[in-house]
Amino acid sequence: MKVVVTGAAGMIGSNIVHGLNAVGIDDVIAVDDLTDGPKYRNLLGAKLSDYFDRSEFYTRFAKGEFGRVDAVLHEGACSDTMEHNGRYMMDTNYRCSKDLLEACQAQGTRLLYASSAATYGGSASFREEPQFEQPLNVYGYSKLLFDNAVRRMLPTAKTQVAGFRYFNVYGPREQHKGRMASVAFHHFNQFRDSGKVKLFGEYGGYAHGGQSRDFVFVDDVVAVNLWFLQNPQASGIFNLGSGRAQPFNDVAVAAVNASRKLKGESAMSLEELVRQGFIEYIPFPEALIGKYQCFTQADLARLRAVGCQHAFADVASGVEQYVHWMDRTL
Repeated sequence: MKVVVTGAAGMIGSNIVHGLNAVGIDDVIAVDDLTDGPKYRNLLGAKLSDYFDRSEFYTRFAKGEFGRVDAVLHEGACSDTMEHNGRYMMDTNYRCSKDLLEACQAQGTRLLYASSAATYGGSASFREEPQFEQPLNVYGYSKLLFDNAVRRMLPTAKTQVAGFRYFNVYGPREQHKGRMASVAFHHFNQFRDSGKVKLFGEYGGYAHGGQSRDFVFVDDVVAVNLWFLQNPQASGIFNLGSGRAQPFNDVAVAAVNASRKLKGESAMSLEELVRQGFIEYIPFPEALIGKYQCFTQADLARLRAVGCQHAFADVASGVEQYVHWMDRTL
């Protein structure tokens, strides 16, 4: 099988490349922009058949210059939710993806692509239906616009097209993302550097650290992508989260206790960690007021309905695995 992975040096893309290799797929064309050179480290040890810069790949692919490609796993995007340059966001996340979709259909190539839970924005329900799609920023809108292009095309699609609305993904190979890295990443580094983790205080009717998200371990994201790759009959737009909302407090507790365990120290409860100053609450930032999702939880009914029964890790187990990886690697 010949596969292209865009955004291949990014967090999800690189984990997908390693996941493909793990199931015996090594004819993998990696596509990315390595202006941020250190991202190459995410691909160390991966088996690739070729690499192309994003600036040349899409035009050459549309011309059919790569021959028969079985599938494109399209993870390339601007994922900075604080990026306000709408023109850049639309060019990168919508137009590029739309052109790729048309090229895939013309060549009979399957397309699995990254959408986002940001398409739901201010909604209180997280089902893959238009009435629940209320993006709060241009990033979410760019992803929604492409999802809608896919919806219009699906009835006449010649080959598989599947979009995944990623919820809060955390796990290995995100160190290059800076402020956009997961809270688990930041908690680990905060605790290692200062001996404490900082969380937002009360906001939106939620108590200190009580704002809740659907946190999904990147290994689970890879597993679902691989399931769709192995099941070409499944098309559509699907939530990809754990299906459970957990408070930020849970992530902090998991990160601190996993770090303590590495030093042979015993686990502590949230109350004990707060009392001893290992977890500290800070005022909610004014810049995020009205722009922040206090609760997300993927509705997995559509994913289950097509036959994907993957069991997702909870925060405690996923974060512990991640902390062990960071301790060995970073």
